[in-house]
Amino acid sequence: MIRLLHAYFPVRTLFLGISEALLVSLAFAAATVARLGADGAGYALNQQHGSMKIFFISVAFVVCMYYFDLYDSAILGNRREALIRLTQAMGAVYGLLLLVYYVYPPLELGREIFAIGLALVSLSLFFWRGLFWKINRIPDFADRVVILGDGPLADLLEQEYQARPELGLRVVGRIAAASGADAQPVAVPGERPGEAAGKQAVEDLSRAVKFFRASSIVVAMGDRRGKLPVDALLAMKCRGLQVHDGADLYEAITGKVQTEYVRLGWLLFSPGCHASKIHLAYKRAASVFVSISGLILTLPLLPWIYLAIRLTSRGPVLYRQERVGRDGVEFHCYKFRTMRQDAEADTGPTWAADDDPRITRVGAFLRSARLDEIPQLWNVLRGDMCLVGPRPERPEFVSALRGEIPYYDLRHTVRPGITGWAQVRHKYASSAEDAREKLRYDLFYIKNMSMGLDLLVFFQTIRVILWARGAK
Repeated sequence: MIRLLHAYFPVRTLFLGISEALLVSLAFAAATVARLGADGAGYALNQQHGSMKIFFISVAFVVCMYYFDLYDSAILGNRREALIRLTQAMGAVYGLLLLVYYVYPPLELGREIFAIGLALVSLSLFFWRGLFWKINRIPDFADRVVILGDGPLADLLEQEYQARPELGLRVVGRIAAASGADAQPVAVPGERPGEAAGKQAVEDLSRAVKFFRASSIVVAMGDRRGKLPVDALLAMKCRGLQVHDGADLYEAITGKVQTEYVRLGWLLFSPGCHASKIHLAYKRAASVFVSISGLILTLPLLPWIYLAIRLTSRGPVLYRQERVGRDGVEFHCYKFRTMRQDAEADTGPTWAADDDPRITRVGAFLRSARLDEIPQLWNVLRGDMCLVGPRPERPEFVSALRGEIPYYDLRHTVRPGITGWAQVRHKYASSAEDAREKLRYDLFYIKNMSMGLDLLVFFQTIRVILWARGAK
């Protein structure tokens, strides 16, 4: 895993994105040579800013492929779906570039060059994606991992490794925390006959690592007191074996903190969970600038939204609701009304559900397009909220959740946001279990707060809005 923008990305996924950007550049450079010849291509690329035009095309390709989830683990593991998404992305890039060339003709590389380049890109990307899919699934190309521990965290890590081959990690063995006769052999799926992996006693740790030919070991023990073989692990680390903490590795792989398996000291002494004055000043300045810009840009939409709500349902257009903000201070959060006026008259505060009958037809559209949240820009200007942060929750739900979910109040140590890491990584919260899962993402954000992570969240929010994901 490589850390960029205070988030973690698989090396293979980054390699795929960079290699595809290079393929696009080479394809259009070859198209320029094919159309203009070597001398003409040299003049076009060097004197007519052709290299910069090709760079712009490459960026457009990679961005569109990203927005079509072509670098998502679920798509990378499904060859058929990846090819379908790649075809869709190619069409989107073609339409986008035509629009850009119409608006700003100097960016155009040339119609015939563009046509030849697009054909070359189609062939090269389809071929490269198929080859990458095959290589990515070859077990021998992955690092061999042994997991020390037999609890829930160890099971979660093994499931992630098996479901995401782009991580380049392969579990070849499990070593139980128990000792002696308590450790019973358990086979690991995917191991060749004759190399059956199993659980060994921690006393046999060194021998087991040699037997599995492991290149790294992950410590995923629940209770480590008196059980962690520190001397053996340190000796193997000095000999070149990589030793990872299971909680840290799970955080890097999933982008969330598994609160059930972390220790209070891990949170207390972790290098994150600290917002400098410079970072807070940047967040406030950026929030004010973007909220003012957003209110100005959406001003032409407001009369139409007002009429649509007013003509289709009874009640006020603006909806005001109590939410819990930083340090547990309650504030009024403003939204365009998307439910019936008497939505909670009989039930009281309840979670929104799939196909919720309380939501009006206009409200469903406003929610899917995130237009109902435009008034929250006023909350940002007032300082109740910022652009990126944990989503503010209702006081009634907070009172119940803080008693059920450990570390829940940590999300109130920062100012809530209109969008956030949990919003772009998880679905809409419609139950206490969903709130627990979103807290895991919120804690990752709090622990890794930075300008880079805010930019990444903002970039992914655009994708969520374009595909109308996570709305109810």
